[in-house]
Amino acid sequence: MALSTETAHAGPEHDHYLDLVRRFPLRPIRSDEGLAQAIALIDTLIIRGDLDSGEQDYLDVLTDLVEKYEADAHPMAPVSDAVMLRHLMEARGITQSKLADDVGIAVSTICEALAGKRPLTRRHIRVLAKYFGVSPAVFPI
Repeated sequence: MALSTETAHAGPEHDHYLDLVRRFPLRPIRSDEGLAQAIALIDTLIIRGDLDSGEQDYLDVLTDLVEKYEADAHPMAPVSDAVMLRHLMEARGITQSKLADDVGIAVSTICEALAGKRPLTRRHIRVLAKYFGVSPAVFPI
């Protein structure tokens, strides 16, 4: 059952979701210019924070549209376990020893993974993803 325009705008609460849709409609992104506009709006919403439920829903869908466009138009080559692990360690500013102590993986295993001599197991990936707060999908299997 569709709501009439009068019903949708009735009540004391302003509909910020519709304001955002009017500003930047939720449609597939088809150009880098559209991508730039979408990212600028996403940045504005994230910086502002304290979004109401409608604004958060809008942000979630717009983010999905950006991710789809980027995956289709600008696909990234997969990176190795070693490259990803090194990046995560550098971003956190930790050593191999610190990582080994924190996650319970042997230093030798981490060293061999970083050298590309040993792949990470599913258990390693699960533990590392949890530790770094990332999806296990960032590590190729």
